[in-house]
Parts: sequence; structure tokens; C-alpha cells
Amino acid sequence: MNFKLDIFQTMALATCMFYLGKFLRSKIKFLNKYCVPAPVIGGLIFSLVILILKLTNIATVELDTTLQSIFMTAFFTTVGYTASVKILKKGGIKVGIFLGLAVILVICQDFLGVGLAKIFGLHPLLGLSTASIPMIGGHGTAGSFGPLFEEMGVHGATSVAFAAATFGLIAGSFLGGVVAKCLIERKELKTPKHNEDKSIPLSDFHEDNESKLCQSRLMKAVSWIFIAMGIGSCISIGIQKLGLTFPSYIGAMMAAAIIRNICDYKNVSLEEKEIEVLGNISLSFFLSMALMGLRLWELFDLALPMLIMLIAQTLLMGIFAYFLTFNIMGRDYDAAVFASGMCGFGMGATPNAVANMDALTNKYGFAHTPYIVVPIVGCLFIDFVNSAIITIFVNMIH
Repeated sequence: MNFKLDIFQTMALATCMFYLGKFLRSKIKFLNKYCVPAPVIGGLIFSLVILILKLTNIATVELDTTLQSIFMTAFFTTVGYTASVKILKKGGIKVGIFLGLAVILVICQDFLGVGLAKIFGLHPLLGLSTASIPMIGGHGTAGSFGPLFEEMGVHGATSVAFAAATFGLIAGSFLGGVVAKCLIERKELKTPKHNEDKSIPLSDFHEDNESKLCQSRLMKAVSWIFIAMGIGSCISIGIQKLGLTFPSYIGAMMAAAIIRNICDYKNVSLEEKEIEVLGNISLSFFLSMALMGLRLWELFDLALPMLIMLIAQTLLMGIFAYFLTFNIMGRDYDAAVFASGMCGFGMGATPNAVANMDALTNKYGFAHTPYIVVPIVGCLFIDFVNSAIITIFVNMIH
């Protein structure tokens, strides 16, 4: 049997998978501990069901993913609106240094991924699908570059990228504690005896069910997003005429960044919170649909090479955090917390970085600077920089 769902049925199913994932994450400690996104949980369960149906020749399911690319572009447009030079300057020199380290990490991850792919005789773009795309970029970037690589003839790129992103969430959360603990004990670092301030300065990672809904602000936020998407499509057409290969959202992200910095210069306020919320909603639907459409059977032949490449990425992250991050960020307790945070968002996402730092500071004492710097770099700048570097690698390879 072949079930072909229309756009409305697909969206209804994606919504159900999101809330299924949300429910399971609240009930299963493992999923909550490693900050696995709800749409990833629900979407992966659906794709596993589809895999079983296919292997047993019972049925196939075809989804209408028309809205998937729209949600993807909307999400990355909201990322572009966070790329404020003004905020970067306010963050001080530590933000610049940590961002510089993150850029070096992106480049190292991509060189490692491409190099190992060539050793295994795989397409270099498949190597990128286990590198900074799923590691620094997470599921959002994996879901955007994976389909692009498949259009370029790299079969299984999307499934590999999503599998790597899920692996990274768990490995990065585990690695952060190990690296920081080793640094504190082996370097005999002085740590606060008591956590005087257990509060986290930034609360963007926690859901807020108390905020009041303002239609005019929400409408302005939607308008800013669509304006950037419209201008971005023109930018994308222009870049495409240069013969460059890049994901469709790059133009919109660039347009949003330009608009944001012009508004900062002119002291024009943007509806930042509303834009962020709309971005999170777009990401949830985009990930649900992307995970639901995974062709997991394409991973069978790539299982061993992919496992080796992911272990190599984990070793790279551990060595990078232990030696580079710790030494460059000050060789003190704060630097150890920075190393733990970098493992979190270097292989997963910013919430994982905060979770890593929470676990560490609850035991050894609070560290104020990392809680300011890591979210600024992880939430506001690294996705923008990562996409640019990946695009350069793609065009060098392709």
C-alpha cells in the first residue's frame, strides 16, 4: 500500500509528532538530560516506523513537504536578525576570542570530515555531513545542507547529517563534564566553594508561558521576517548567477543581518523576542518534517565509516577544548567552564552548552563570564559564521 499525504495532512502529522516528542522527553530522563529536541524525538520515531513498514513491504508513506523549505528559510532568517555587531562589541574581548576559537573549531571539523571521507572512499560532501554541519550546526543546519547535498548526487547525506547531529547532542553533553573535571583536578584549579549565585543571567533557554501576546508586535516581527526573506531571494539569485553553490536560506540570512545592523545604527528597535519565538516555532515544524522524511535504510552501508568519523570528531572536540579553549580562555576555573560549554555547543547546541556549565557550576561554584559569553556566541553568531564556512568548503569541493 502507498499512502500519499497532502500538505494539510502532513502538517497535522508533523504537529502530532512534535507533541509526541515533547511528551516522551518529559517522561524519559535520558532524553531530557541530553536536551534532545522534541521534534527530533517525534520525527525520528516516525521515520523508524516508516523504515519498518518499508523493510516488511507493508506500506510506503509519501509526505508533502512544500512548507519544509519555507520553515527552514524563516528560521535561518531569524538567526540573521541576531547577528548584531553592536552586541558583539558589547560582549567584550572574551566574546571575540571565544568566537575566534569557534571559527577555528568549525574549520578543523570540516577538514577532518572531508579528509576521513576521502580515506574511506566516500564523497567529500558526505564527510561534511559528519563535520560542522551537524556538530556546530546541529539539526537545523543538518536539515538544510543534507537535502542540498542529495540534490548534488550525494545519496544518504540527510540521514547521515541527522544521525550525526543526534550523536553529537549526546556525546557533547557527556564530553563536556569529562573534559572540565580532568582540567580542574589535573591543573588543581581554584574553584568557588559555594555557588553564591545559582541563577543563569540569560533565560532564553526556558519556556515562558506567562508572556502577554501583543498582536501589533507579532505582526511587525512576521513582517521583518518576510521582508528579509523577500530581499534574500533576490540576493540568492544574484549569488547563484556567480556559479556558487549554497543553501537557499543564505540570502535571507544575509538580508536579515544587514537590516539588523542598519536598525542598530539608526536606533530603530526590532521585535527581537517575537522574532526569536517565530524562529523557534519555524525550527520545530521544519525539524519535525525533516526527521519524518528520513530514509534510514540509506545508513546501512555507511554505518561503520560514519561511526569512525563521529568518534574522530569527538576526539577532536575533546582535544580542542582541553588544550586550546582552556589555555586561550585564561587557564583558570572560568576557562574550564568555557571548555565544558564549548563541548556542548561544538557538538550539539547552546542549550547543551548551558546544561554542561550548569552541571559543573552546581558542583564547583558559579562562573559569571562563561554564562554571558557562550550564549552570545552560540545563539547569535556561530550559525551565521558556520554556514558561511560550510558554503566555502562546498564550493571548493564541488
